[in-house]
Amino acid sequence: MHEDRTTHAKGESYAAARAMAEIALSKKAEDVRILDLRETSVGTDYFVICSGTSETQVRAIADEVQQVRKKAGHRVWRVEGHRGGRWVLLDYVDVVVHVFHPETRGYFSLETLWGDVSSERIEDEGTSP
Repeated sequence: MHEDRTTHAKGESYAAARAMAEIALSKKAEDVRILDLRETSVGTDYFVICSGTSETQVRAIADEVQQVRKKAGHRVWRVEGHRGGRWVLLDYVDVVVHVFHPETRGYFSLETLWGDVSSERIEDEGTSP
């Protein structure tokens, strides 16, 4: 039964994670990654991790994700860190978005902490490899 839930959730939650990553890119987020946490006990399927170059941009990326997802009928369950602008966390239950200021991202290094999970770098379609 766990496999059915995981298989079913993968499509919907991955699509949501991908959409949120692309929204972040639309606001010029840098180093956008999706971490697959479905095989862990963390309680969410995916992390979307990205950086903004300033506190203002970090908040703008987070705001855009919330606004676009809300228009699509998806409300954020919890928001943390918006006032400070160094690390904004948007919890959509199956997907958690982390928008970092570069220094804060380096300090917490979530990609290293979750280094044993699958990670996918998401790039703007207009950029060349």
